[in-house]
Amino acid sequence: MPEPTAPATVSMETLVALCKRRGFIFPSSEIYGGINGFFDYGPLGAELKKNIRDCWWADMVHRRDDVVGIETSIIMHPKVWEASGHVAGFSDPLVDCRVSKQRYRADQLFFAAVVVEGRVIGYVSALESERTAEELQEAAELMKRKKAVQGKLAPVAPRDMTEAQPDEIALVPSPATGEPGSLTPPRSFNMMFQTNVGAMTDASSVAYLRPETAQGMFADFKAVVDTGRVKLPFGIAQVGKSFRNEITPRNFIFRSREFEQMEMEYFIHEDADWAQCHRQWINWCKDWLRSIGLPDSQVSEYDHPKEKLAFYSRGTTDIMFRYPFGVQELWGIAARGNYDLKQHEQFSGAPQVIFDEASKRKFVPHVIEPAVGVDRIFLAVLCAGYAEEDVTDDKGNVEKRVVLRLSPRIAPVKVAVLPLLKNKPELVARARALHKKLQRRYAVFYDEGGAIGRRYRRQDEIGTPWCVTIDFETIEKDGSFTLRERDSMQQRRIQEPELLALLDEQVY
Repeated sequence: MPEPTAPATVSMETLVALCKRRGFIFPSSEIYGGINGFFDYGPLGAELKKNIRDCWWADMVHRRDDVVGIETSIIMHPKVWEASGHVAGFSDPLVDCRVSKQRYRADQLFFAAVVVEGRVIGYVSALESERTAEELQEAAELMKRKKAVQGKLAPVAPRDMTEAQPDEIALVPSPATGEPGSLTPPRSFNMMFQTNVGAMTDASSVAYLRPETAQGMFADFKAVVDTGRVKLPFGIAQVGKSFRNEITPRNFIFRSREFEQMEMEYFIHEDADWAQCHRQWINWCKDWLRSIGLPDSQVSEYDHPKEKLAFYSRGTTDIMFRYPFGVQELWGIAARGNYDLKQHEQFSGAPQVIFDEASKRKFVPHVIEPAVGVDRIFLAVLCAGYAEEDVTDDKGNVEKRVVLRLSPRIAPVKVAVLPLLKNKPELVARARALHKKLQRRYAVFYDEGGAIGRRYRRQDEIGTPWCVTIDFETIEKDGSFTLRERDSMQQRRIQEPELLALLDEQVY
């Protein structure tokens, strides 16, 4: 068996290098120097991303009788965003460095007073990371040494810049320069991308690229009710692009300016047990993550404290994932009451009610909203699946194997078909025939270049679950071929009907 040699958590540098080397993700417009917060998905990345979307859609919509899917436009009437509160309140706190011209989200820029024997001798700062507190403490110890201050250093008490008092702001050093005095007080920065619709470029033509897909489902609620033959409880699901002008895009594709969401609004009776429904959807989401290969050991839950909930929210739980840069939100499940539909009813003048046959009355239903980003799941499955192992070949030589243990459900290539030798026409013909047959249903790869071991390694690195090798036994004996399994590297003889049955069972 292979012996793992990589740490439990792979570094972001390793993942970024793999993505570029193997064609998963490229920086957007790279030949022009790139553009921060935007990424392109290469051949393997496009397949993996599509598989994630397709699996979610199949499980959320096709395999449920109570959820329907829609697709709404990216640019909607601007009043949609007034009703939702995005025009007035969709903002992040922004801090500028006057010297370096760098910009920071105030809630991601932390500072602390350096206190020695009860006396403040200065301030230190650090950007949010898994080691924020440690970095602040190290900076405080360095300041104490540089200033040659005697006495006991108190542990730092980190705060973010939204909590800074006016007299403290001038004393906090900028992360860019290390010097105090250049940071501005926090101010609101609206994250919606603004555009204009039509020939005129004035206030009457202002529109926005949507910052979330959810409002499209609320705006179309009545249209779905009137045409979709739905009854409570039911959901409306959507997959689509959203855009947020993030102040500081970071951590690769985790926080970017253009991203893709998979959201579902589950409408329930106003008298329904919302807490029970909320819990059911949390469990559903965790089960789904497990079905695409995310281990329970890297998944946790975070319940938002009541004092930090929006005024209309009854409860929000985030499913968290342990990324290389720390435990961060992966999937949010919110109980939003009937706030959104009420807002659209008020701003549009169109009733957003549903008739309940049981009680013979009309009301605005409440909603449970599971919302997740495709890109964050993409990154999570790469983090969970990446491994480096020492393997020994037939001659006793030890080499490193890089492998992506992706679930067959989402792996970009399901099967690689490999003729043992490329200069034997009979092997190539049989391999080509099998490849062509498998292509009708699955994403498969044909490779005849190089030693068979090297071809196996190439497929391991892109996450292909199985390799099929056509050898002389295939054409001279019973027609069977060698099936090599990615994770265990075990090989066995298999007939074509067995291969098709295996794929049908595993790639569902």
